[in-house]
Amino acid sequence: MTRLAFSTNAYTEYDLPEAIGRIADHGYAGVELLGDDPHAYFPRFGTADRNAVREALEGTGLAVSNVNANTATGFYDDAPPSAFFEPSLSTADGDDRRWRIEYTKRAIDLADLVGAPAVCVASGTALPGTRPEEAYEYFVDSLHEILDYAEPRGIEVGIEFEPELLVENVEETLTLLDDVGRDGLGVNLDLGHVAVYGDDPVDAIHRCAGVITGVHLEDIAGGIRGKHYHLVPGEGDLSFAPMFDAFDDIEYDGFVTMELYTYPQRPDHAAREAYEALARFV
Repeated sequence: MTRLAFSTNAYTEYDLPEAIGRIADHGYAGVELLGDDPHAYFPRFGTADRNAVREALEGTGLAVSNVNANTATGFYDDAPPSAFFEPSLSTADGDDRRWRIEYTKRAIDLADLVGAPAVCVASGTALPGTRPEEAYEYFVDSLHEILDYAEPRGIEVGIEFEPELLVENVEETLTLLDDVGRDGLGVNLDLGHVAVYGDDPVDAIHRCAGVITGVHLEDIAGGIRGKHYHLVPGEGDLSFAPMFDAFDDIEYDGFVTMELYTYPQRPDHAAREAYEALARFV
């Protein structure tokens, strides 16, 4: 049976321990930790920060569903107010790619510390001057080094695909998993991304059976091929009951994490409404 978690990336107006406490107040069994500003940006995330997170988790009893290392906006002095994936694991700049590999290792360290089963990463994009096939090879090489670090620690690495990224759909992700050929690599399955790309979420769940490291969930206005804007379940047009039936079909017993970073001014509202909408399915 699946369990519900909520990502701290909705609580960017609060520090990480307070975000954990607030999420616990809404009934969730788990919490996803944002591995970026303003929560766990690893170059500035020291021993005192780690201890505070562990205390918050122990105090609430929440499990950690995942460490979300998709973005690294803290790298920039003035990052744009949106998802920002550079420097990525596929960038041609060797120094920037090395920075991102080491950053991802620190996310794995945090996952190991708090008992999270996985971290998730995104591919980035093929930047101007770098052909997609070249960026893909950089990405594969980066993943091998990251997996060499993660696998001995028992931490899985989940690829989170997203429309317009280098790896943007289920088909490309499953091909990547075959190309890399490592047991520690899977998919952090964002079902809203599946819908925005134009694929069927239920079919995606069945296709990814056995390689799901975690799940992100949100509603999408317009449903399949809708606009990429994360909404509280019930505010968009996706059907959630068939998704949870599909999780039962494939015997997925991990976390389904609500990812509602689009509600930074109303995170408690988003967390409460999402839990009320989905609790009957778990």
